[in-house]
Amino acid sequence: MVYLPTYFGFAWLCIRSGCKYFFVAANPRIKYGGFLMESKKEIYDMMPQQYYPKTIFFKGGTDVTEVLESLYKNQLSFPLIAKPDIGMKGYAVKKIDNEDGIRRFIPRYNIDFLLQEFVPYQNEVGIFYSRYPGQAMGKISGIVAKEFLEVTGDGKKTLLQLLQSDKRFVLQIESLRKEYYNSMNEVPAAGKKIQLVPYGNHARGAKFLDHSHLADEQLTELIDDFCKQVPEFWFGRLDIRYNNWNELRNGKNFSVIELNGAGSEPTHMYDPRHSLFFAWKEITRHHKILYQISRLNKRRGYPFMSWSEGQKMFRDSRSYSKKLKAVHEALLHA
Repeated sequence: MVYLPTYFGFAWLCIRSGCKYFFVAANPRIKYGGFLMESKKEIYDMMPQQYYPKTIFFKGGTDVTEVLESLYKNQLSFPLIAKPDIGMKGYAVKKIDNEDGIRRFIPRYNIDFLLQEFVPYQNEVGIFYSRYPGQAMGKISGIVAKEFLEVTGDGKKTLLQLLQSDKRFVLQIESLRKEYYNSMNEVPAAGKKIQLVPYGNHARGAKFLDHSHLADEQLTELIDDFCKQVPEFWFGRLDIRYNNWNELRNGKNFSVIELNGAGSEPTHMYDPRHSLFFAWKEITRHHKILYQISRLNKRRGYPFMSWSEGQKMFRDSRSYSKKLKAVHEALLHA
């Protein structure tokens, strides 16, 4: 419903560019431009180390003993976030609090994965950035603030009943029941806050709010300076954990936990206050920016992807998606 009407405009951009897969040229140093199947490790390797959490890459199936030895050697401390190196919709992301969690969950990762220090800042925001090649400074085209899936006890309702009373959270009950099956019938104390999903993913129950009005000159300069340090990054969204807004604007106490490329959504459109027409407008607007940047990069010598390469990208994505969902289900039942 959200995307179908925008496909016609996107098809016209494909025709104008002469290539269905023009978008890979938007970020030439990221695999497929960051549209699908991009490696988080490869992206982290391009980012200045001081801006993202300490992270270790592991091949799928790595022995638990080897994982623990690597954690101690690299001085990573708990809690940690485990996540697939190639991610989709927040699948197979898990917070791990101790060594027992490593032994319990890591054997389920038969795909390449990362272990990353958990960023303690309480707030998360997604900032959409774009810059045209040859342009001195980029711009922020959207900011989304994220409210995590959290319930507050009233001393009467069970955890399950609290979830059932929220029209957003009720959609997450099936997956949460698998993860919190021992707690669903407990009655949280009045005023007690329980954060059930500690990361801001829309598909995992987070509420997205449009804070694009906060894109002032100072914040734009900060984000622009960071993005210019990532080689050939022109279009995408930064997911950032931060302490408070004023410190973020001043470049203090924040961490870039994800950098997403050509496949990024303008997620501020998911604010419940916005209409479906607003979402169509924002998707179309960002598709046009993506097209214009890709065309400019092609003139700079970065080719579009061939038809056969594009078909392979989608085949690989479909195959990998099945593996990822299986890992996600295994983690829920671990």
